[in-house]
Amino acid sequence: MKILVTGGAGFIGSHVADAFLAEGHDVCIADDLSSGTRDNVPAGARFYEVDVRSPELEEVFRREQPEAVSHQAALANVRESFDDPLRYAEVNVLGSLRLLEYCRAYEVGKVIYACTGGASYGEPDSLPVTEEHPVNPLDPYGASKHHVEHYLFLYSRSFGVRYTSLRYPNVYGERQSPHGEAGVVAIFARKMLDGEAPLVNGNGQQERDFVHVSDVARANVLALRKGDDQILNIGTGVGTSVNDIVQELRHATGFSAAIHNGPSKQGEVYKISLDGTRAGEVLGWTPQVSLRDGIAATVEHLRDRQAA
Repeated sequence: MKILVTGGAGFIGSHVADAFLAEGHDVCIADDLSSGTRDNVPAGARFYEVDVRSPELEEVFRREQPEAVSHQAALANVRESFDDPLRYAEVNVLGSLRLLEYCRAYEVGKVIYACTGGASYGEPDSLPVTEEHPVNPLDPYGASKHHVEHYLFLYSRSFGVRYTSLRYPNVYGERQSPHGEAGVVAIFARKMLDGEAPLVNGNGQQERDFVHVSDVARANVLALRKGDDQILNIGTGVGTSVNDIVQELRHATGFSAAIHNGPSKQGEVYKISLDGTRAGEVLGWTPQVSLRDGIAATVEHLRDRQAA
């Protein structure tokens, strides 16, 4: 199958592209390199440097005629979204809407949409969160990502563009940027490897559902042929605290110095985990990489980059 991966030069998108290529699919990538890098683009994929908001994206559709689109491109920083909610709406909502228009015009058979479960649901009423839980995002990022799910339903019902929306948890793993404010595993791992104590926001008891990027990429592969017109949580159903992540990273890096705490951050959900039961039933998906193994692989990747 010929597949277009938006955001395929980024952390998650490049792993998704790798997974499609490993299954023998024909892959092209559209990415504006605002956060991704050319080094992440798999050798077997054709690359187009283009913003999803740009009319130039149509030329990619015209040239490639993709049969499926895996839409990973997005702005994805909770704290940053408070500072610039209009930009988040422009990229995540209007960019996705332009993409769906091209999917309709060029008769794309399936759209796989990377949504967020961690930021869409808001503060949960019960854990783990199922797909039936009310969606009440606490930040502009989560609101922008969820908004597109309404357009997915509309384009499927009105124009026959089938979709699967995958609500991601806290995704971590190799190639995740250790810089900035998003991606606690990579950021803390990099600091520990550099001998620097990371700063924990709040008391560290905040819980997230951590899933390795290879498991997320596999969910995208499965969604090519399954899960039409469904919204699916991709999660373990288990919350892991930031303090527990610190301990796992200590184990992997050998870091032993004291850790410091800072103030909590605006818009952060305190505890969330995603019930992945439906993804198991519909896609045949279950997470395969343990947190300890995934963290060890992430740390090893950062060590290799440091030594290069």
